[in-house]
Amino acid sequence: MITAVKRVARRPVIVKLSPNVSAIEPLARAAEESGADAISLVNTFIALAIDARTRRPRIGAGFGGLSGPAIKPIALRLVCQAARAVKIPVIGLGGIATGEDAAEFLIAGASVVEVGTATFWDPRSCVRIAGELGAFLEREGVGNVRELVGTLKM
Repeated sequence: MITAVKRVARRPVIVKLSPNVSAIEPLARAAEESGADAISLVNTFIALAIDARTRRPRIGAGFGGLSGPAIKPIALRLVCQAARAVKIPVIGLGGIATGEDAAEFLIAGASVVEVGTATFWDPRSCVRIAGELGAFLEREGVGNVRELVGTLKM
């Protein structure tokens, strides 16, 4: 599908990878090999919340998407693994609510970050997070945000 889309696309093709897989690297490589310009991860995780009193799911459809700060550690792992598997840019998301969260995704290997759930409780979160990231860079003596990308020491 990516190859077919690339033939007609006039803009960069960014492939969003599902986190609900046993290994992200093969999917990241397949997207790259098919011509994707970048990959984006992660989206929500399939989850279940139960009301113990009614013994029913809290979400009408039963299973639903878990997002926000709860998924950040898993999202960081997947972004790191994908970024190490490909040469194309990785867009990282999943629980970014502060500038330091954004820095962690960059350090894990993301070239760019995306904010989602935080905008539900703070519509100006993107502006705030960008400012906090700038302050973090200044405190850490980092002259350019690109200097953080992929610097995780393992």
